Amino acid sequence: MAVERRPPAPTERLSLREMTRADLDDMAALLGDPEVMRHYPRPFTREEAARWIESSLRSYEEHGYGLWTVTVRETGEFAGNCGLTRQNVEGEIFTEVGYLVPARLQGRGYATEAALACRDHARDVLGVDRLIAIINPENVPSQRVAGKLGLTFERTAAYNGSRQRIYSLRLRP
Repeated sequence: MAVERRPPAPTERLSLREMTRADLDDMAALLGDPEVMRHYPRPFTREEAARWIESSLRSYEEHGYGLWTVTVRETGEFAGNCGLTRQNVEGEIFTEVGYLVPARLQGRGYATEAALACRDHARDVLGVDRLIAIINPENVPSQRVAGKLGLTFERTAAYNGSRQRIYSLRLRP
């Protein structure tokens, strides 16, 4: 059975679309920026950025969703990535909302706007019951975005070799 693939609907200012290999230059710049990646173990190499894209391409095929490329509707400017991924947290599989915005565009509400579209897509199109966000304890801006989505702090958990804060929201009763 084929998995339905479609990104979230456009927002007032942003469009989300499937990531492609043609996004490598933008994604390598985003994932290689020490400021953007300050809450990750380290910035990514270009090769790691290519693997990031390939992971999303596989996720679209297998699950119908993944991380989507975000662009500014008015200009077409690359505004990062945002989307939904399957994550294993201490042996349980969850759907996570994640977002990364280029440093020059941070503080404009783009992460919140794109992530709200992804939250609604998870609930209304994909039928996800529970959404999480895995956030570095020092990443206060990301914690604020999670709060604006309605996610609340649930617990601290081991994830990829470090302790992370898990935020969650029940999307369906």
